[in-house]
Amino acid sequence: MAVSGPQQNPSPQQNPSPQPYPTALLDTTMDQLRTLITVYESGTALAAARRLGREQSSVQKQLDTMNRTFAALCGEELVLKQGRGRDALFTATGEALVELARRTLGEWSDGVHDARRRLGRTLSVGTTRYTLGFLLDAVEYVSGDFDREGVDLKITHVRTGDLFTKLRSQELDLVCGSVVVTEGEEAAQLAPYEVMEWRRSGLSLLTNLPPERLPGGSFRAGDLPRLPLVVSTGGLIDRFLTAWYGSDYRQKLTVAAEIEAAHYGFELLRSGVVSGAMLVTRGLGEAVSDGHLPEAEGLRTLEVTGDVGPRTEVLVGVFTRRGERASYGPEHPLNRLWEALSWESERWWLRP
Repeated sequence: MAVSGPQQNPSPQQNPSPQPYPTALLDTTMDQLRTLITVYESGTALAAARRLGREQSSVQKQLDTMNRTFAALCGEELVLKQGRGRDALFTATGEALVELARRTLGEWSDGVHDARRRLGRTLSVGTTRYTLGFLLDAVEYVSGDFDREGVDLKITHVRTGDLFTKLRSQELDLVCGSVVVTEGEEAAQLAPYEVMEWRRSGLSLLTNLPPERLPGGSFRAGDLPRLPLVVSTGGLIDRFLTAWYGSDYRQKLTVAAEIEAAHYGFELLRSGVVSGAMLVTRGLGEAVSDGHLPEAEGLRTLEVTGDVGPRTEVLVGVFTRRGERASYGPEHPLNRLWEALSWESERWWLRP
C-alpha cells in the first residue's frame, strides 16, 4: 500500500488569490460603459437615449449610478448636469473614463471576434468593385455549407489602397483586389501575406482624343508628359506615377483633372469637358474595349508601355495573412473559401 506524505499547501505562486477589485467597480456593466460613451458623443441624455432606442429616464438612471460609483471610488463625479437643453459637462475624471471605456469595449469586441474567427464562426472578406463578381462566383461553392453551419460571412467593399492595411489590422481575413508591385521591392512588400495570383498587367489609356491626334494602339510611358491627363488622386495609378516620375509627378505631367473614382473620369471624357486621356489598369481598359462598361462607351483604349522607372505591375489576386491558413484545419471557412477561389481561378483561365 502506498503511503503518501503530508499534504503541502500550494504556494501563492501556484494558486494566486483573485485580484481584490472594489465591489462597486465590479457592479459597473458594459452596458453602462456604452451609455457613458454615447452621452459623451451625443451631448445629452436625451440625444443618447434616441441613439440607443431607450427612454431618457433609463439613460439618466445609469448616469446617476455611475456618478455615485465613481464619486466614491475616485472622489469626483463623471458627468455634471447643466441647464435644460445644454450639453452634459464631463469632468476630467469623466473624460478619462470615457477613453478607458472605449478601450475596454474595443478590446472585448476584438477578443470575441478573434475567438469567433479562430473557431470558424465568422469570416470577414474584402473586395474591390472590379473583383466582386469573381468572389461571388466562388462564394456560391461554399454558401450552402456556411449557412447550415452558422458561419457569419461578411463581405465588405474595400478601396485598393486599404487592402493591406485592413489585413494587418485583422479587420479583414481575406481580400480580393489589386496591388502595385515594383521591381526590387516586391519580395519585402508581399512577405507578410499569402498570395493567390490571378494576373499581372500594366496600365492603359482611355481617351476621347481623335486618332489623328493620338494614333496607334499603344503609348510610351515616357511620352505621358505631353498629354493632358485625368489621374486618380490615390491608389494604383498614383503609385505607378510615383514609381515612374517620383512623388512630384504632378509638376512633371500635364494634369487636366484629378478624380477619386474611375466612373467620374469616364463622365468627364465622354462629356468632352476634358479632352485628353485617363490612366486606368489594363484590366479595366480591356473591359472597356470589350464593351463590358457601357459608362465608358465611345472611349478608345491604348496600352501603355512602361519605358521609364523600375518595372512596375498591377498584381490582381487573393491575399491573406501569411501562416494563418496553415494554423487552421482544412474545414475552417478561410481554407474552404480559399479553395473555392482557387477552383474559380482555374475555371476562369480555362474559359475560351
